[in-house]
Amino acid sequence: MSKQHYFFQLIPPRATFPQDITDAEKLLMQQHSVYFQEQFAAGKVLLYGPVMAASGAFGLAVLEVENEVENEAEARQFGQNDPSVKAGCYSHLLRDRRGTTGSTRRRLLSPGAAPPF
Repeated sequence: MSKQHYFFQLIPPRATFPQDITDAEKLLMQQHSVYFQEQFAAGKVLLYGPVMAASGAFGLAVLEVENEVENEAEARQFGQNDPSVKAGCYSHLLRDRRGTTGSTRRRLLSPGAAPPF
C-alpha cells in the first residue's frame, strides 16, 4: 500500500496569538494537544508542534495516510476532527506534495498564490 504525506498548518484566530490567549482558547489548545498526541501514538502524525514565525505563530504537522484510494479524504477528516477546528476558533490548511488541497478558511489564498509558509 502506498503512503501519502500531507502538511497540516493550524492557523490561529489572530496574529497576536498565543501572547493573548484566552482561557477558552487554552482549553481548546489542551484538547488539540491531546488529539495530536493520540494521532502521533497511532502513527498518523510523523511530527508536530508550534512554529514561532516572525509573521505570527502557527501549528505544523506532517501526516502520513496509508489508504491509497481515500488518502485526501482521510487527511481532510484529520483536520476537521481537530477540536480547535471543530470549535470554529482555528482554521487549517492542508497540502499534499503537489500543493494546497484544502482549507477551512475561505479566500485565504488567491488563485495560484503560494501558501504563506
